Formats: sequence, C-alpha cells, structure tokens
Amino acid sequence: MGAQIEMGTAITVNGRARPLGAGVDGSTNALDWLRNQGLTGAKEGCAEGECGACSVLVARPDGEGTRWTAVNSCLIPAAALDGVEVITAEGLGTPEDLHPVQREMAFRGGSQCGYCTPGFVCSMAAEYYRPERRACDPGPERGPNGFDVHAMAGNLCRCTGYRPIQDAAFALGDVPDDDPLAVRLSRPAPAPRATVLDGEAAFVRPAHLSEALAALAGTEGAVAVAGSTDWGVQANLGHRRAPLLVAIDQLPELRGFEATPERVEIGAALTLSEIERTLAGSVPLLEEVFVQFASRLIRNSATLGGNLGTGSPIGDAAPALLALNASLVLSSVRGDREVPMADYFTGYRQSVREPDELIRSVRIPLPLLPRSSFVKVAKRRFDDISSVAVAIAADLGEGVVREIRIGLGGVAATPLRAVATEHALRGKPWEVGTVGAAASVLAGEGTPMDDHRASARYRAAMLEQSLLRFYATTNEAVSS
Repeated sequence: MGAQIEMGTAITVNGRARPLGAGVDGSTNALDWLRNQGLTGAKEGCAEGECGACSVLVARPDGEGTRWTAVNSCLIPAAALDGVEVITAEGLGTPEDLHPVQREMAFRGGSQCGYCTPGFVCSMAAEYYRPERRACDPGPERGPNGFDVHAMAGNLCRCTGYRPIQDAAFALGDVPDDDPLAVRLSRPAPAPRATVLDGEAAFVRPAHLSEALAALAGTEGAVAVAGSTDWGVQANLGHRRAPLLVAIDQLPELRGFEATPERVEIGAALTLSEIERTLAGSVPLLEEVFVQFASRLIRNSATLGGNLGTGSPIGDAAPALLALNASLVLSSVRGDREVPMADYFTGYRQSVREPDELIRSVRIPLPLLPRSSFVKVAKRRFDDISSVAVAIAADLGEGVVREIRIGLGGVAATPLRAVATEHALRGKPWEVGTVGAAASVLAGEGTPMDDHRASARYRAAMLEQSLLRFYATTNEAVSS
C-alpha cells in the first residue's frame, strides 16, 4: 500500500496511551500486543475464542454513553483497537486496592492456579457494569443481584470448579457512584482511528463504505474483518495471512437498524449482542438463536455479516434467516443488489457474493409467521458447534398449515430450506398423522455425513425429531 503507521496511533490501556509501535501489522493480535507491553494477565489458552483466558474490556458506544464490553483479545487485530480504550485485569485493581470483582473471587475461593482468573474477572466486570443488570429479575441462571451467569459462558476453568466463581458473581453488590469505570460510562466512547499500517499483512480502517469497497476491489486477496471471530481463528490456528485487512466494524453504512411495517433491516456490522438488545425479543426466532450462539464473549464481537460471509454450513444464523425468508443486501463498487437467503449459498463455504462485495444488511420481511422454533443439537448445551440446526417458522391458524418455512444447518454442504418437507405440510391439517409423515420426509432432506460430531444416521434422526418436537410444543401452547 505504500503507507506508514499514522503519527499518534495508540491504544489507551488502563488509562495510559500506548503507541502501537514498530513491527505491528494486521497479523498482530491484541493479546500478543498487550503481553509485549508487559500486561501478562490476559493469557492464550485456546487461540480460538473458547476459553476466555484472553478476555479484556473495551469501551464501546452505547447511545450517548459507553458500555464496558468483554471481548477475546486473541482474535482482534491490535490495529483495530487504535484509538480505543481498553481495560485489562491489571487495570481493574491492585493487590492493595482490589476491584470488587477481584475481591469476591479471592474471598469466595474462585481462583486456584489463576491462569483463567484474569479472563473471568474481566467478563464478570463487564456484567457488573452492565446498565440493565439491576433491572433483571432473579432466576435459575441469574443471581439475586441480577447477574447473568451466561456472561461467563465463554470462560473456562479447569481446576477450581464453577460454583465458587458463581458465588463470587452473585455476591457482587451495587456499583458505587464514584467508581471511576462507572463514571466513565456517562461519556461517549472514543471512535477507532482511521489507521493505516503497512507490512506483509497491511491493515486499513476506512471511514466510509465507498473507501472499504475500493480497497477490497483494488487488492487481490484482501479480507474484510469486523469482529474477527472467524478470521482470528484462521490466523491463529491456520496461520493464514492476507495482504490487506479492511476493518469494517465501525462503518456507519453497515451499522444501521430500521424497523418498518414491511420489514426489519439489520446492519451487517452490528454485533450479535447489539442486535439482541435492539430487537429486544421482537423476532422470537432470532432470540432463540442468540442464547445458543457461541458465548457472550463471541457475541460481543461477532456479526451477522461475518457469520454469513464465511459461508459455513454450520453457522447458527443461516437456518433461522432461511426460515424467516430473509434476504441480503450486497454492496460493491458496482452498486447494491438484494439476494434472497434461499439463493445465497452455492457450495461448501461458497456463495453468490463476489470477493469484492460486502454484506451490507439483512432484511427480514414482516409480518413474521406466528409460531417459531430453533433446535440446535450439539455436544454441549452452550458454546459449541452444532451437529444439526433446525429453524421452523409457521402459521398454523385454525389447525391448518397455512405457511411453513424450515431452515437446516449441518446436514449438507450448505445451509438449506427443507423444501420437500414444507411442501408435504403446506395446506394440510396440523395433526399427528400429517406431521409424522412430514417428519419422515424431513429425515431425508440434505446429504448428512459421518464426522467427529455426529453420524449421518444420527443427524437424520434429529431432523425427524425436531419436527415432532415442534408439533408437541405447539399443541402444548394451544392446550394451555
């Protein structure tokens, strides 16, 4: 690119501006950069965003103020944090003046070897400062203080056991009014700088969509990154490098949200956590997806555009969006075009999206079908890759299947619509005989295979059971 590091490029870490420094390019992740700064609390455990040992807090915009958000520093390019405020475990407190989260973790016995502890502390701190926490009702997975244990779903501990860690979380009190990090929430979060880094793996943060599209069109092999939850894994474990990384996570054209009587349009660069808060349950099928999509740490960075852009056959968002009859707006230097989700995927990790195109937004037509369900079959309940995913949206008015759409993941080279099953149900009475016959059809949809997550036979059985389960739950809802 012929560009040098811009003067003054720095990340504010624990209140101190730290220059990115020489030798930093798009391949340098935030965790390695922090540890090279002597801040070794954050650790590399898995290098793919599953263990949370690398968790740190970043200041993210939240209306007119700021939200402290926990993210996996092992996945994010350090350059993507230029101009951003970061808090590590070292910045929360000191041995002489512990932060409340650190104090409770020590007092309740939540730490043994300590390797995972700084990551837990940062995830807990993000929940501690979450504005909505005190308004949450206690429940099986919430403490009396409104603390959501799923805030730590992306953090793993291999020696302490989770009960004392949960005890520490549930013992946290109100945030003091004079807490410096709480006071910081009332002011706007800084915007990332339009950094340009040169090197073998160049990095650029365009200010506008047109600049991003020009960069993608002008550099063969350029990769667009938002949350970097997929690219970061490829870089860490697959040692992949791109000649140019184009940061698109803060492009205003990709961060819009609009709800009209005709549709909901979601910007492709909004994080899943942001979408979840914005929708507030207004699209129930997506609400079911969000709670099963990886972990809160991942959802704080991952985007719909990234999840669909990878073309993965096991991405959790695709089956739900297929069932919602969604479409994608694709942008390039040639202009915009709208593509139905049903026509988007063309092969294994392949789609109609051209290399120089970006997913600009996702459009969900309204009104929604009144009944929906999302079933994810995986070896773990949370934070796991699906073996099979089934999303169903239906109109079952007056006991007849007026309309039904079924999206599938994990049973073919691409996510797909269960067209044959839909045809077997549409216009038929919603009764056990009809559903049983259609479930047998669903078991034959796709081309499931044997792999380390599940056998083809098991996948087919789970497809069949998903429709029978949906029938049972809809009958329960009607009878109640």
